[in-house]
Amino acid sequence: MAIVNVTPDSFSDGGRHDSIEEAVAHAKACIAEGATIIDIGGESTRPGAEPVSEAEEKSRVLPVIERLAAETDVLISIDTYRGGTARAAIAAGAHIINDVYGLSYDPSIADIAAETGAGLCIMHTGRGREAEKRPDVIDDQFRFFTKALATAEAAGVNRNAIMLDPGFGFAKSREEETELMARFAELHALELPFLIGTSRKRFIGTMTGRERADERDVGTAATTAVLRLAGAHVFRVHNVAANRDALRVADAILSAQNTGSRVGAETRS
Repeated sequence: MAIVNVTPDSFSDGGRHDSIEEAVAHAKACIAEGATIIDIGGESTRPGAEPVSEAEEKSRVLPVIERLAAETDVLISIDTYRGGTARAAIAAGAHIINDVYGLSYDPSIADIAAETGAGLCIMHTGRGREAEKRPDVIDDQFRFFTKALATAEAAGVNRNAIMLDPGFGFAKSREEETELMARFAELHALELPFLIGTSRKRFIGTMTGRERADERDVGTAATTAVLRLAGAHVFRVHNVAANRDALRVADAILSAQNTGSRVGAETRS
């Protein structure tokens, strides 16, 4: 999943793709590098970013979605927490709603996903949940997702249309980010696929000493490989080529592990 921010202020690429032509060209370049999903956002979610109105968000993302839907066959994801933007984006040709508030800001997104048959990504966030946040990172993930999935189920969202995102970089300390990666496999008890969004996040900069976001691609690729080996499914990234290489290495290892397990079982039998 390639990130296309049609914004002037996103933490890594703000302003680089804030015209329709630039955003569409960047999306097509990502497709050429191997992206199969394009995630389009019209409002920065970095800490301290200025909020935009729904009308402004729509004016940024809808023309890009319409162009990509008309000119490519790529899967299109709308990165929004507003039901109105989500509905308009699906009508314009998007296939997936990527909600960084995990249905906690605007639960109507669940209704829209159910009505339209769109895919739904539910992200864990600690923002606005300080009073109820549990000290154990996995326990907190389960508490959040249990509530969000109940909202989705009540709205009639097909469970097969849902992905979960553990929310790396959203209201978590560096220690919590690291522990979440180390214990990621425990989340498979939720029995749903996972989207990962570690790309160029601040905690990678802290780990590697890279202050500039655009210098964190190697660190990002390392987390991609680690989390793929731990069973993650989709990776939301800025640098498609680097992370495709990391995934090829991880998938080769997973393939060898599966082959070795089968051979071992046959030998023992």
